[in-house]
Amino acid sequence: MSGISPTVDPTITEVLAHASRSAGESVDVYIGRAVAARLAADLLGSDVPGLSAAVTALRRDGLTADGDAASDDAASDGLFPDGQPTPAPPVIATDPVIRDPARLRALFDTGLMDSGKGAAYDRIAQMAVDALDVPSAGVSLVSDEKQWFCSAAGLSGDLAETRTVPLDRSLCQYAVSAGSPLVVDDARTHPTLKDHPIVADGTVVAYAGVPLADAAGNAIGTLCAWDGKPKLWTAGHVQILEDLATIVRERIFDTIDLGDMS
Repeated sequence: MSGISPTVDPTITEVLAHASRSAGESVDVYIGRAVAARLAADLLGSDVPGLSAAVTALRRDGLTADGDAASDDAASDGLFPDGQPTPAPPVIATDPVIRDPARLRALFDTGLMDSGKGAAYDRIAQMAVDALDVPSAGVSLVSDEKQWFCSAAGLSGDLAETRTVPLDRSLCQYAVSAGSPLVVDDARTHPTLKDHPIVADGTVVAYAGVPLADAAGNAIGTLCAWDGKPKLWTAGHVQILEDLATIVRERIFDTIDLGDMS
């Protein structure tokens, strides 16, 4: 590979360039990792002799940092030529709503993805914490490979510094995909979410998220609140979150002025 083909839609080119910069990789390496992840998702479990093992190794190890594929021997045992395994490639969304180009364009057009902290949004997140009596809340943006908190209240540890959640640990993606609020009192008993990594490790037990959508219905993220213990969300709680989400939507889509967010 040698960069992006000139025949690729300019919007896709822009999104690829932005995403690769966010990941700290060249476009070629980023595309290679995305292809590796998609191959693993599409082909794992194939009955073609030897393919399943190869895809398992691909899923575990991805591509080398410089974009060159590992040797056949290295691929077979999950190691690269220098004998050192590399991190798995980033999880790439397979949900067509999350991957939708129009939705991603709406997301990146806000200029908020990977942006600096926004004081105005921080105040709204703190209002949610206070009004809902929860430890944490935030304005999350969901791309096709990660969740980014452009603002939040109550974050701790590494998350307070990175404000980034890998897509496979995102609950907000489900609200974005459905285009409707996701409200869960105890995710440990939820038929779909109980095995989710962020639930299984006890990070999130109660969750409520309201999608942030533009006039065309493209949900770019959520205003969400969560707790590490069960919580009975009332209709009043949900209404408060929806009212605050309306303020966030208006700030993002009706009067986008990044100078007002700092």
